[in-house]
Amino acid sequence: MKLEKKLFGSEGDEMNGQKGDGRIETIIGKGTNIEGTVNIEGSTRIDGNITGKVISNDVITVGSTGVVKAEIRAKAIVVGGKVEGNLIASEKVELQAKSELVGDITSKSLLVEHGAIFHGSSKMKDAGVPTSTPAGGSSSGAPRPEPPRPATAR
Repeated sequence: MKLEKKLFGSEGDEMNGQKGDGRIETIIGKGTNIEGTVNIEGSTRIDGNITGKVISNDVITVGSTGVVKAEIRAKAIVVGGKVEGNLIASEKVELQAKSELVGDITSKSLLVEHGAIFHGSSKMKDAGVPTSTPAGGSSSGAPRPEPPRPATAR
């Protein structure tokens, strides 16, 4: 199955919700309800309902009929439906025009189309940067600047 709309990158790019050969490897169809932790290998399209946690090593696409109440962790995440939960992507997150997200985003890249609804916060992270703040450091991982010192009389 070929996706009509190019989501990311160039033709044949694996970041567009499908593998380079044009296949979505897993489809969770409309009318399907899943509860719990879902671990998925390969690109996946969610048109049904998931409650719990979704983990993938590839692209997760939540279709326009998809409703996800879960944390999603993946290489890239494309939201066209409704998601209530945090999104953590090692590469990209895309919120399409008719999508709705209630949750926080952690990603290297974020695209929010006009019309998307987003209630939450976003953190831009480089790959390999820990998501927690190191003791004494800032959220970017850089050391905090020294506070200004009072002037001394000479």
